[in-house]
Amino acid sequence: MATTGGGTGTAVGLHRVLEPAGVLPQAALRLDPDPRIRPDEVRIAVERLNLDAASYRQLHTAHGGDPDAIRAEVLRIIEERGKMHNPVTGSGGMLVGVVEEAGPDSPLGLKPGDRVATLVSLTLTPLAVTDGLADWDGRSEQVPARGHAILFARSIAAVLPDDMPVPLALAVMDVCGAPALTHRVVSAREGGPVVLVLGAAGKSGSLSLAAARRAGASRVIGLVPTAAEEERLAASGLADAVVRADARDPVAVAAAVGEPADVTVVCVDVPGCEHGAILATAPGGTVVFFSMATSFPAAALGAEGLAADVTMLIGNGYVPGHAETALELVRSEPAVRALFTSRTGPDSAQ
Repeated sequence: MATTGGGTGTAVGLHRVLEPAGVLPQAALRLDPDPRIRPDEVRIAVERLNLDAASYRQLHTAHGGDPDAIRAEVLRIIEERGKMHNPVTGSGGMLVGVVEEAGPDSPLGLKPGDRVATLVSLTLTPLAVTDGLADWDGRSEQVPARGHAILFARSIAAVLPDDMPVPLALAVMDVCGAPALTHRVVSAREGGPVVLVLGAAGKSGSLSLAAARRAGASRVIGLVPTAAEEERLAASGLADAVVRADARDPVAVAAAVGEPADVTVVCVDVPGCEHGAILATAPGGTVVFFSMATSFPAAALGAEGLAADVTMLIGNGYVPGHAETALELVRSEPAVRALFTSRTGPDSAQ
């Protein structure tokens, strides 16, 4: 295993970086997934990976939907990089597994036998796969897998709830930062803001709609790209209004929304949605970008070019208490759970 000094360097995983030296694990080209752990690390026996939506979409498109080619590409990335870090999208996902060993100095509070979901990105998680992903059909973001992963002292993981299927819990935890930050942003604004969610029928989008309403939004609007999603979201009752437009078409987005929103939450997993979000947001409003397909130069320069006085936030996936917030929404909002179940399928393996 690569070595470095103790303290902060070890806590954030610098000792696992193989190249280039001195960068944090997320920025590294290659990590060391050696299963031997330091006193403040935890080793997880991997059961399932959850590729983030932008990464899976890119892989699916690049390989024409060929499941064998998609599987081979994911294996190649993990083997070459020691982590699941899509070089095109720059994103990864998260995983579920069982704690095999926890170092005595780990601050994560995990113990052997705990089944957990990691709440940090696979782009910074040392990972080795040993089964060739033989049980994955390549047709969904959720990937049955065998192998191991390493958590650092400054990682985040949550013990899986025992009241919902693993695929559902994993899907919820994968996007749990979105509703938590949406709630924080909406509740901080006075007077009941109008909230617009782009990609509102998806996982993070449906949770964000529910969170916005609970945080005191006076009106929530969901934007979706297809008639089928419009019908599904309208039937759910999660939004006061459902509109349809291609989120990549700024003029179409603004026309569909009408009066600009005070808060816009972007949960679309395709590139090119920055300008529509900005154009549909009122002066003095806030745009929260949760999609890993977001181009932040495009967002910044687009806002400048439109003379748009908006605050733009990067949803970094972590807000204290975010996992429990999202799980509670799924437990208490049948419409949210129904939308999730329609995407995760009937798999209820525990």
